[in-house]
Amino acid sequence: MEILVYGIVNSVTLALMALGFTLVYGISGLPNFAHGALYVITGFIVWSLLNTLHLPYPLAIGLSLAITGLIGAGIYYFILIRIRGMATSEIIASYAIGLAILEGLRWGGFKGMTYTLPAFIPGSLNLGGVEIDFQRIAVVVIGAVVMALLWLFTHYNRVGLALRGMAQDERAAMMLGIDSDRMAVLAMFLGSVLAGLAAVALLPLGNIVVEAGYNVLIMAIAVCIVGGLGSWVGAVVAAFVIGFAQILTVVYLESHFQMVVAILAIIVTLILKPSGLFGHQKELEERV
Repeated sequence: MEILVYGIVNSVTLALMALGFTLVYGISGLPNFAHGALYVITGFIVWSLLNTLHLPYPLAIGLSLAITGLIGAGIYYFILIRIRGMATSEIIASYAIGLAILEGLRWGGFKGMTYTLPAFIPGSLNLGGVEIDFQRIAVVVIGAVVMALLWLFTHYNRVGLALRGMAQDERAAMMLGIDSDRMAVLAMFLGSVLAGLAAVALLPLGNIVVEAGYNVLIMAIAVCIVGGLGSWVGAVVAAFVIGFAQILTVVYLESHFQMVVAILAIIVTLILKPSGLFGHQKELEERV
């Protein structure tokens, strides 16, 4: 029961970390390596609004998500749009931006274990003999709601359908009058908001530290590669595969092997099925 409960929690956690990354890549083909930095900066913005301006917690969360979304959209509109289509340059530029944000926060004094966010609901619940705090239950609920809303948005909303069209066939979507760059800016905005939402839900479980940005980026990449780059369904399935694998590792080995599981998942997937579980990347052709 403990493996089941915490496996679900860990899997939804990984899905929340990865959905923003896979949304951006699926629509614009852009690997946003600033994803982890946007996650961390959201936490620091919420903390600053709470402790400096003393805003109510819900208002601080809403403002921080809006600010993070605008930062992500600005990163694309002012920088990444100029190198779009050059895969290597996209990776280098987005990672450099993320690195600048994270190390800028460290240089600005945001380091140590003094920055924390309050839990949404304090206390815990006994679920089938397993003690679990309400914040982790909130993470599962938020994750389920986000996945459901994202599915509804991309299937029944005009803008969401345009985003799906871009993800499926960019050239055909452009022939139908869909603006590629506008959709890419919107994707970066939504992807950044999703990264921020993951931060708001997960950071109350620990401290806000710069290193979390690097860990979140690695986990997001692992989930997206295993699930298939650009596949939203694949990201969710891969999150559950890796999530339960990590919990089993904690139970039968030790907790510090969780990151090793993620790295091994990347390596094994690239060796056996480079396109991932649900991806459509071109497989390695046989050499003659």
